[in-house]
Order: sequence, then C-alpha cells, then structure tokens
Amino acid sequence: MEWEIKKRGRVTYYRKQSNHLFSDLVVEELENGDLKVRFVGMTGAIAASRELGLDEIAKMQPQKEIPRIFDTWELYLREAGICQSLAEVDFLEVHSFGAAPKTPHALVDPEGFAAEKSRIRREYAEAYANYWKEKMPDNGLPVRFTVYLEELPDKDASYEFGAVGLVQKAR
Repeated sequence: MEWEIKKRGRVTYYRKQSNHLFSDLVVEELENGDLKVRFVGMTGAIAASRELGLDEIAKMQPQKEIPRIFDTWELYLREAGICQSLAEVDFLEVHSFGAAPKTPHALVDPEGFAAEKSRIRREYAEAYANYWKEKMPDNGLPVRFTVYLEELPDKDASYEFGAVGLVQKAR
C-alpha cells in the first residue's frame, strides 16, 4: 500500500492516498522512544473486507466484523513499518459504535427491534473479548471499551471502530 507520510515534529501522519478525509494512523513519538498510535475509525464491514482482500461482507455480524477491523489495523502497522503485530501494541482505549438494527423496524416491531439491539450489543462484547483472548492473551485490556448503538453517518454501516494504543520500545 502506498502511504502519504507527513512528519511534523513528534507527530507522523500516515494516510492512504485514496483517503482524503483523515489519516489512517497518527503516531506520536514520546520522550522515551515509545510510540502512541491513534488508529483510524473504520466504518462498516465493507472497508475492512476490501483492505483484507475478502469478498464476503459482514454486516451486523460482530464475530466477523471485529476480527476484520483488528486485522486491518495490524496490516496498516506492518505496511507503515511501525511494528509486525497488534500483540506489540498496548491498547489504551477502544471506541466502538454499533449502528441500530436495520431490521426489524422499531415502529413496526418494537419487541423484535429491542431483541435485535440486545443481540448486537452482546455479540460485539463477545467478539471483542474473544479476539483479545485468542490473538492478544498476554496484553492487558484497555481502560475503555465502549459499545453504543446509534445511527451512524454512513446509513449502510453497521459499526464504527477507533482506538489509541502504545508501542513500547523498551518492553
């Protein structure tokens, strides 16, 4: 992947040339040589599927969506030459915003809508915990992992995910 890289003092911006809205990674160099990494907020399963070369799109399927986001971030770290694995990152915060269910409609089937909303919330939490347990069992958990269900700017998106982590050089 070709990156546009802009270094301004202690901060380096990594942006895919196709992304004209924001950086995909922002890395802050700390005094001791550690790197604070802010990961792009990914919206929807389409973006992660495309980055990983997958044809299948997972919508409202947290058990597929969560690994794809983390795997995409890991790919970005490798391509940018920051580190080789997410296991090298100590995540400080993870923010996840899941979209409200697309079906059933809240006004037509309020009970079904509430049940689907519950399922999605539960499955996001389970998928996140499982990914951590399987891929990063030696890492500590971030101080914050938020899961909210709301309407997202991209009406087709089923989630938005962003994070802040630390790559500790002296570890």
